[in-house]
Amino acid sequence: MSVSLAEPVQRSMTKIRSHLPALAALLFGALGVLYRLALILMGVPGSNSDEATFGLAAKHIAEGRHTPIFLYGQHYMGVLESYLAAPLFAVFGPSWVALRIPLLVLYALFLFAMYHLVRRLYSPVFAAIVIGLLSLGSERVVRDQITAVGGRAENKVAVVLVLLLTLALASGTVRHRLPAYGMVGLLAGLALWSDWLVLPYLAAAAVVLLVASGRELWGRAGAALTGGLVLGGLPVIIYNLRAGPGEDSWTVLWGLADSGGLTAPLRQRWDGLVESVPLATGLCPSSGCTGLHQWFTYLYLALLVVAAALAVHALRRDRRDRDGRIRAVTQLALLAAAALTLYAYLRNPTTATEPLANARYLSVLQISLPAVLWPLYAAGRHSWGMLDTNHRIVGNLANNVVGVIVLLSVISTGMFVRDLDKLQQEETQARLLGERLQELGVHHVYSEYWICNRLVFNTNENVLCAVIGETVGRGLDRYPPYREQVDREPSPAFVFQSGTIFEEGFRRLLDDGDLDATVTEIGRYRLYQPEQELRPR
Repeated sequence: MSVSLAEPVQRSMTKIRSHLPALAALLFGALGVLYRLALILMGVPGSNSDEATFGLAAKHIAEGRHTPIFLYGQHYMGVLESYLAAPLFAVFGPSWVALRIPLLVLYALFLFAMYHLVRRLYSPVFAAIVIGLLSLGSERVVRDQITAVGGRAENKVAVVLVLLLTLALASGTVRHRLPAYGMVGLLAGLALWSDWLVLPYLAAAAVVLLVASGRELWGRAGAALTGGLVLGGLPVIIYNLRAGPGEDSWTVLWGLADSGGLTAPLRQRWDGLVESVPLATGLCPSSGCTGLHQWFTYLYLALLVVAAALAVHALRRDRRDRDGRIRAVTQLALLAAAALTLYAYLRNPTTATEPLANARYLSVLQISLPAVLWPLYAAGRHSWGMLDTNHRIVGNLANNVVGVIVLLSVISTGMFVRDLDKLQQEETQARLLGERLQELGVHHVYSEYWICNRLVFNTNENVLCAVIGETVGRGLDRYPPYREQVDREPSPAFVFQSGTIFEEGFRRLLDDGDLDATVTEIGRYRLYQPEQELRPR
């Protein structure tokens, strides 16, 4: 009797243990989503004029005023995030929360898809660990995940889903194969429309698809894939068929890659890369990385090589096992995409000049994080129970390195949480500016770029703003109708953050022209209302 009772209990315990990684991943993911939801409701990370431009595009879409293809003032970055937010704007009205909620949904979907991808490529326990790391969030990481900045949230989801569909098609578990191929093409097309920075990952996914389904792609599957790709990329195709000389997306992107003729020595670009990788992966605060954090870049590159060697070994070992071979190819593809992304980043001269700001271009490396960290986990796991001293030393070292990575991620997340009050105050000041201007009856102003569209969105277009530069000349107006209306205003005002180079330039303009202006303090900002009509030079 005891044996008969023990067997069901043992089976139940085995079943529970088999589900523990999924439960752990679910818990980590839920905490990550709730953490980011709380940040969105608190108004952090702080907004800016780039994000406000996506919000204004969403408002115009919801109102039926415009159907933009690219972000206002650009010819290469799609506004899928604006279209996702537009229905919420139509129902609840424009707000930062409504703009960011779709991105939170995309983040949750990314975690879900990543768990299944890592579980399929590696192991369930490792997948849960990866989700735990992705649930943490420094300021830089969270900003890339839940602020509308174009491409970063949706493209990571698209790539992971493409890889999952490809693996499912290769294993034969998909019943309706043609719609699946069409979905792969649709996701790839949408990703290309949204932001071309994801191109290395789409190229890697294409290689996996060719290896997994090469022959099938010559038939109806290829037609379905092409049809989906055209449908997803239709906005880009339509735009470029109509674009004038020099305004097509490829020419614009090539000019951006050339960085306007900027140059920087390789050493400076390398220093920028060394600082940007730990920033993008959430190991250090946005204030900058110290030497303690920068070692991760060297480790990352070393792990890329080791992981590639392990994947090649697996590819040779499983050359007669179709599923094993495709898993190894997918692992290699993820590593190759990370390497290409790092190379493109290192090649760009702006890496040397603004590594803290430009680290956002490495946010896609999150997709390759499990492929890079796998050698550490594998070494630590295989050392368990080993009697050989060398194996135990290597395993313990690997486990300690993983522990340090987790600890640094937790610390940088904690530092972000510690600074929430300061970040909220800055956001409150920006919203107070809009409220006070409306109370004062000021509806047309000139200001610098990082104030303008943020101000327009905060006031629901009740205050319009035209951009001026440091020398009080014309600046970059992403939406020209705002400038046209401000230019027509008989007595426009000027708004600056106190003590900035923009305010200094404006005060010199007043002094040179012996002009007077009424000055109103609004928190950290100053409102100037010239007594005579004054226009940017």
